[in-house]
Amino acid sequence: MSFPIERPRRLRRTETLRAMVRETWLRPSDFVLPLFVAPGKGTKNPVSSMPGVYQLSVDLAVKEAKLAHDLGVPSVILFGLPETKDAIGSSGWDAQGPVALAVRAMKEAMPSLVVMTDVCMCEYTDHGHCGKLTHARGEVVVDNDATLELLAKEALCHAQAGADIVAPSDMMDGRVAKIRKTLDESGFEDVAILSYAAKYASGFYGPFREAAESTPKSGDRRGYQMDPANVREALREVKLDLEEGADMVMVKPALSYLDVITRVRMSTDVPVAAYNVSGEYSMIKAAAQNGWLDETRVMLEVLTSIKRAGADMILTYHAIEAAKALGG
Repeated sequence: MSFPIERPRRLRRTETLRAMVRETWLRPSDFVLPLFVAPGKGTKNPVSSMPGVYQLSVDLAVKEAKLAHDLGVPSVILFGLPETKDAIGSSGWDAQGPVALAVRAMKEAMPSLVVMTDVCMCEYTDHGHCGKLTHARGEVVVDNDATLELLAKEALCHAQAGADIVAPSDMMDGRVAKIRKTLDESGFEDVAILSYAAKYASGFYGPFREAAESTPKSGDRRGYQMDPANVREALREVKLDLEEGADMVMVKPALSYLDVITRVRMSTDVPVAAYNVSGEYSMIKAAAQNGWLDETRVMLEVLTSIKRAGADMILTYHAIEAAKALGG
C-alpha cells in the first residue's frame, strides 16, 4: 500500500493561502517607539549613525509620538538629553527636564498613549556610567547601593509627570525593589515597572550612545551588564526582578538573543519585551543604502523573528516605518 507524498507547498501557493495558515502575525500594536528628547524648541538633530532618527525637542517629540500613535503604535519610550551633566546625574530627576516635560505634553495631547520612560543615569552623568562611581578593590566602579537612591528619584520624577511605565535599564542589583517601594510609598501604585532584566554588554549599542550622548568616558559597562555568553543567568535575573515587583521584563538586544527571548518566554507568564537595538537598526539601514537588500522586507522579517521568539512587545526604531508597511 502506497501513501501520497506530503506536499506542504500546497499551502504556500498564493498570498491568501499563506496568510490563512500564518503562525505569527506582526501588528503596529506590537511596537514601542524610542524617542530621544532634547532641550529647546524646534530642535531636530540627526543621529549620523542612525538614519531617520533624531534628537527632538519636546514639541517635535510630541508630533513624532502622535504620528506613531495615529498609525496604531500604542506606546513610546523616552530617553533624555539634559542641558547639564554631573557626577550623580541629578538632571535625571529634574521636573523641568526634557523627559518630564515630554511626558506631560504627550499625556495631555494623547491621553491613550502609553508613555514609558527609561530610568538610568548614563544619559545624565558626566562620566557616562549608569550610576554613582566609587573606589573599590583599587579601581573605579559603580556604587550599586548608592545608585539605587538615584534611580528611585528619577523613576518618581517620571511618575509625577504622568508616566504610565518606568523602565530601569541600569542593571543594578535591587533596583526594581527600591523603585517599587518608592513609587508605592509616594502614591504611584498604578505605575508599572518594565525591567530591563536581561540586558547584555553588547557591541550593538554603539549608535545609541551617539544618540543619547552616553558613551562612558573611561572603561565599559561589562561589570554590571550581562556576559553575552550566558542564558541561565538571564533567567535568574528575570526571576529576581519579578520577585522584587517587576510587572514586565525585557531582553536587550533582540536579534542576537532570540534564544534568550524564547527561554524567558517559557519561564514566565508576565509580558516579555525585546529591544531591537540601535546597531540592529543601523545594519539594515546601511545595507539598504548600499542596495544590498530590500529594506522593508528585511525589517519586517527581523521584527517577525523577534515576535516569533516569544516577545509580546518590541521596542524598535523601525516602529513608524513598520506600522506603515503593515498598513497602519
